[in-house]
Amino acid sequence: MSVRKLFGTDGVRGQANRYPLTSEVALKLGMALVKVLKSKNKRLKIVIGKDTRISGYMLETALSSGICAMGSDVYLVGPMPTPGVAFITSSMRADAGVVISASHNPFYDNGIKFFDRNGFKFDDEVEKKIEDLFFNFSFDNAGTTGINIGKAHRIDDATGRYVIFAKLSFPKNLTLNGLKIVLDCANGANYKAAPEVFSELGAEVILESANPDGININDGCGSMYPENLSSSVKKNGADVGLALDGDGDRVIFCDENGKTLLGDEFLAICALHMKTEGYLKNNGVVTTPMSNIALEILFKKHGIKTVYADVGDRHIMEKMLKDGYNLGGEQSGHIIFLDDINTGDGIISALKLLSVMVKTGMPLSELRKVIEPYPQALFNVDVPYRKNIDELPGVSKKIAYFGEVLKNRGRIFVRYSGTQNYLRVLVEGENCEEINDIGSEIKEEIEKCFKNGGKNEL
Repeated sequence: MSVRKLFGTDGVRGQANRYPLTSEVALKLGMALVKVLKSKNKRLKIVIGKDTRISGYMLETALSSGICAMGSDVYLVGPMPTPGVAFITSSMRADAGVVISASHNPFYDNGIKFFDRNGFKFDDEVEKKIEDLFFNFSFDNAGTTGINIGKAHRIDDATGRYVIFAKLSFPKNLTLNGLKIVLDCANGANYKAAPEVFSELGAEVILESANPDGININDGCGSMYPENLSSSVKKNGADVGLALDGDGDRVIFCDENGKTLLGDEFLAICALHMKTEGYLKNNGVVTTPMSNIALEILFKKHGIKTVYADVGDRHIMEKMLKDGYNLGGEQSGHIIFLDDINTGDGIISALKLLSVMVKTGMPLSELRKVIEPYPQALFNVDVPYRKNIDELPGVSKKIAYFGEVLKNRGRIFVRYSGTQNYLRVLVEGENCEEINDIGSEIKEEIEKCFKNGGKNEL
């Protein structure tokens, strides 16, 4: 096996049963995890949760085997949203948590990501130690023997524990009585917990895509398909719709008219409310360069700092922890309320926005009027491999040229996806037709460059 990087921006990702998402890799990752964390003679407790993909059984078994072989114990929670695993890990005082999920990707993909004992994602340094061991250490005779071999336990009430925890993030003096909510669970990890949370708080829940079969996760449903949510809201005369992704760490809303809410609109509503209520820490919000420029303009008007981090909820979290902010998020619907949980949580994020609706008595269509986002065009370009943008001359020239065309009227942001083989092109400006034309030209240039080995010129 050639040496290559395993960890991306959100753990190890790939097609299930193909490197690096094979049983063999999962086994060694489990062993390496214990070796990195284990102090002398300590028997670690490690929580493992997963989403509803059919490959989760295979990877869960392999990870468990590797952990137990190294003399530590596994606690299996079964299908559980990512934030639920983070919560269980912390509340059990476990030494680490593992989530087996590829989030919004199709069922044939999967992923493995790690959390520390406090429910935070591992930092780069710990992931590097695990990766170095994976490639450079011989595990053939590294396992323990006899009574020191670890055990696997199942936590049968994990979902109930998480439901109680999530409900505590909603103000005790409020209920969701009288609200009709369309809830799309993406046939994913939240298919049990989410309906319980919202119905127990009093909402009338119209449930969509909550019958996972191992292969229908994210299949025409969930946060990647807001048009289905919109249609159901209008059909059922609901007050609001919300769609979760496969692992439950993000949420997409639509208002009572079926219009989808952008992540920046979500942040705008919650940030202004938190500032008014007096609990927006350091008077700032952490977001990414993918956010709409209208968000920064709005925050400046209200005396709120816009703080930028690299794309990805992990980087947002790092910035929040470092500089003491309690609200952060990105356009995709990953919103972090750090006073409540240490990771993005679709259910808790939804409850925060619903609480603003209940407190103000305003429908979402009115609340969202606080911000008018600039038009954005986003293109995902499938690429065979990754190459620095400045090593693609034709693409670099196109970006520079159109950047001058837009000047202060908009912007262009190009980056590789952290979880899929895409080069993402974001164009923002005043005119929809113009930004779509610009994005299309850059997309076409990227495709030409990769076809010609990066040598295309203007």
